[in-house]
Amino acid sequence: MTNNEILLMVDVVCSEKDLDREEVFLALEAALATASRKRHLGDIEARVSIDRETGEYDTFRQWEVIEDDVEMESPDRQIFVADAAKENEGIEAGDFIEEPLAQVPFGRIEAQAAKQVIIQKVREAEREHTVARFSERQGEMVMGTVRRMERGDAIVDIDGSEALLHKSKMIPREPLRTGDRIRAILSEVASSPRGPQLYLDRIDNDLLIKLFRLEVPEIGEGLIEIKGAARDPGSRAKIAVNSLDPKIDPVGACVGIRGSRVQSASNEINGERVDIITWSEEPAQFVIEAIKPAEVDSILVDEENHSMDIVVDESQLSQSIGKGGQNVRLASVLTGWELNIMTEAEATEKLELSAQNLSQRLMEELDIDEDISSILVQEGFSSLEEVAYVPRQELVDIEEFTEELVDELRKRAEDTLLAKAISDQQKLLPAEDLLNMEEVSDELAAKLAANGIRSMEDLAECAVDELLEIEGLGLESEKASVLIMAARAPWFEEADNQDS
Repeated sequence: MTNNEILLMVDVVCSEKDLDREEVFLALEAALATASRKRHLGDIEARVSIDRETGEYDTFRQWEVIEDDVEMESPDRQIFVADAAKENEGIEAGDFIEEPLAQVPFGRIEAQAAKQVIIQKVREAEREHTVARFSERQGEMVMGTVRRMERGDAIVDIDGSEALLHKSKMIPREPLRTGDRIRAILSEVASSPRGPQLYLDRIDNDLLIKLFRLEVPEIGEGLIEIKGAARDPGSRAKIAVNSLDPKIDPVGACVGIRGSRVQSASNEINGERVDIITWSEEPAQFVIEAIKPAEVDSILVDEENHSMDIVVDESQLSQSIGKGGQNVRLASVLTGWELNIMTEAEATEKLELSAQNLSQRLMEELDIDEDISSILVQEGFSSLEEVAYVPRQELVDIEEFTEELVDELRKRAEDTLLAKAISDQQKLLPAEDLLNMEEVSDELAAKLAANGIRSMEDLAECAVDELLEIEGLGLESEKASVLIMAARAPWFEEADNQDS
């Protein structure tokens, strides 16, 4: 092969495979270097340099320069610094020295070797290109064609690259076949020795959201916003929407004329039934919308536990819960609240039980009889803080209470709260015996007490690992062991006394 033919081959490969010209030259140099090593006896190292303008190439034999006191592993590839310095002034370990080597003609065998190297370079370039191209699209909705099915998984063609739709990420009971065009979320782009791996997901809530953005122009224009979605893939879904333009009905816009828009989105996810919900900034109203088509009689909100008791008529009970709990489960995911469906009778029973428990607690904390505690509960008092600190007149206005009783209740509530505060504070203070330990500083004692280790006895019962796991102590294993053994000293003294 002449020099001009080498340059022509480089240009053709660059054009056909969309490779950088320098990459192809490097591949040819590697192929010629491999051919040169095979033509010579011994395990030599060779380097080939091709002139990028003329196509001419030179071949060199290389030696790695190593320290004089290092054992030589490959005499055909390595040389000691002392020997190399005889003809190469200033040479150092780690450098390479070269000498011209007879060129290998670029014939059929060399061309075949170059072809293999170039194929490998093409594959590597394609992998890098694929990773770079799809990494930016991770999390997006993509469209592809099912190329084949493998052990229940689907291999999908996405813009000329293969992606895996694992069976666990397929919509249940969806009959995918070769040639089907599907949309999915590009959930992950991972590199592996076999090349880039693209992973798809068709059960992600984001797929439903992105389908509606595709089908409803008002969403893309920013007139309607999607506040959330919840899916039972292949069966049912709920999506919450909100209009930023008072003139636009968000539900109607998402449904479309004769249901065209919601039907298009549903068809893309194997006919999944989609309920479109009007979002509300009021949590209770949002839950009422989310639990539809069931009608709600009343809602009891528990802010502390972030839950709601939804009271429905007996006739609405099964519909509000849904088949297998589907309706209430989707509504719970959509709203972010734990939802408990119950009838009026169940709600009344729960309230009565709660009132009884609250009344009993107030009886114990204030040392009062059941009649007084029941009146407090009926009037909406549920804690000592309320009894102690609400305006005095609110208690005086209770028909059954006298001013003297009110003052006594407030005093008892204040005293009980003060006693609790003192008790809580004491739980955070180290005991005297811990403070008196020579090995424990006041600062360390305070930190130990804050973590429940208030006395020598508490410290003695600890293990080294327990102390090391406490953040902020800054103890090393040896120091922790010394502290524990010092705290256990009274144990050993007691044991010695018993033995004697």
